[in-house]
Amino acid sequence: MKYEKLHLKDYFEFLGNNNADPTLELYLPYNLVEINQQNRKRPCIIVCPGGGYSMCSEREAEPVALSFLNQGFNAFLLNYSVSPHRFPTQLCEVASVLELIYKNADKWNCDTEKIAIIGFSAGGHLVAHYSTMYDCKEVREVFPDSKPVNASVLCYPVITADEKYAHKGSFINLLGHEPDENEVDYFSADRRVSEKTPPAFIWHTAEDGTVPVMNSILYASAMSEKKIPYELHIYPHGHHGISLCNKEVYNDADITDSVLYASSWTKSLEKWLKLTFNL
Repeated sequence: MKYEKLHLKDYFEFLGNNNADPTLELYLPYNLVEINQQNRKRPCIIVCPGGGYSMCSEREAEPVALSFLNQGFNAFLLNYSVSPHRFPTQLCEVASVLELIYKNADKWNCDTEKIAIIGFSAGGHLVAHYSTMYDCKEVREVFPDSKPVNASVLCYPVITADEKYAHKGSFINLLGHEPDENEVDYFSADRRVSEKTPPAFIWHTAEDGTVPVMNSILYASAMSEKKIPYELHIYPHGHHGISLCNKEVYNDADITDSVLYASSWTKSLEKWLKLTFNL
């Protein structure tokens, strides 16, 4: 496997504005010459950890990226900018990752028709927002040919900015203030879903006390209304931020039966990706 850490400002100078330093970590399995797979193109997954737009959680970062390697994916871990860096910084950083993947597709053995993006909590908002607004005016100002993703994976995501179900801290960190009426509409990813939104795999827990499960239900409902394929799993128990639900992200004493029950999301996702990408 090839591992490399890139500083995005080295490739797109403006991404270093205001002392920002977003990084992209590459986990690229080698193609095996011995079995004549040297020209194999691999599907790609971009990982966006959660953290309320105030940090990027380690538990939702490298362990997640590594989990996709044995499924044949190239994995790209985006450590995006957080508060005090505001919108549209994060969307532009995701767009830059797509630019690099397309530019280096041959070198990195990437199948540009099979690019998925996965996000947790606030990272889920970033994923849903990019999936629905990759071509918004703020992104197109710096990336005139910004690229869409082909599938999204939303893990207990922040979706709506409506105060009834919003995780307010995420939007304050993203915007620098509580969203006004117009911003609620603009930053609620469920309201941005259109016919060109990619398929989604969504999971949440019913007893999430940090990001209400209605966030996932609202996005799934919007997908259904537009007749876009999606898969939704709501597990009965489990607190917010349970990530892979395994020993890679938990101490043994903290792995409860409810956490283990929810761990089946990873197997379900593997099947969904195979179906969605015809792997």
